[in-house]
Amino acid sequence: MTFEAWAAFAAATAVLLVIPGPTILLVISYALGQGWRTAFPIAVGVALGDFTAMTLSMLGIGALLATSAMVFTALKWIGAAYLIWLGIKLFRAGGTLDAKPREDAAPAWKMLGHAWLVTALNPKSITFFVAFLPQFLDTKGDFWTQMLIFEATFIGLAFANAMGYALVASRARAVVSDPRAIGLFNKAGGTLLIGAGVATVAIRSGSN
Repeated sequence: MTFEAWAAFAAATAVLLVIPGPTILLVISYALGQGWRTAFPIAVGVALGDFTAMTLSMLGIGALLATSAMVFTALKWIGAAYLIWLGIKLFRAGGTLDAKPREDAAPAWKMLGHAWLVTALNPKSITFFVAFLPQFLDTKGDFWTQMLIFEATFIGLAFANAMGYALVASRARAVVSDPRAIGLFNKAGGTLLIGAGVATVAIRSGSN
């Protein structure tokens, strides 16, 4: 793949990862209740969960690509629409985070396992990867080499994102619980997602 394709994937991944979902809410809950010590085991669990979901998605994408180029192209259009829908949903989400402090003193292995289960077994994760990854895939290049690079990039950024959320939540609780800050964050993230989806549609239309 080209460096530009990888950079676009990394930038889009960074935007998508910071959007609060079930995994991030779990990270914040543990951090609010037990402090910064939760950061590392939780981040490892998130990375393992993303690895599991992304690997399952890769197998499905590879099967689609091998079966029908037309179906694979249709999946790219669906993925672009999915990004726009996610952006609109986030933009309208308001300024609340449903993350209550977990007061139970869970050991590191339990937090890791909990984060892995929430991330890997969430059906939305696999759906997201199936819709998201094809946007950056060059069908003329080696599929597995590209997917290995994409997976390593995503998992590295997911680990750093989870660590960052845990540390911020444990040190700056007022920011995490501030509806105005969360509302602005959601609107900014939603705008970026909508822009990514529209840009993808524009690129698709220009290449046809």
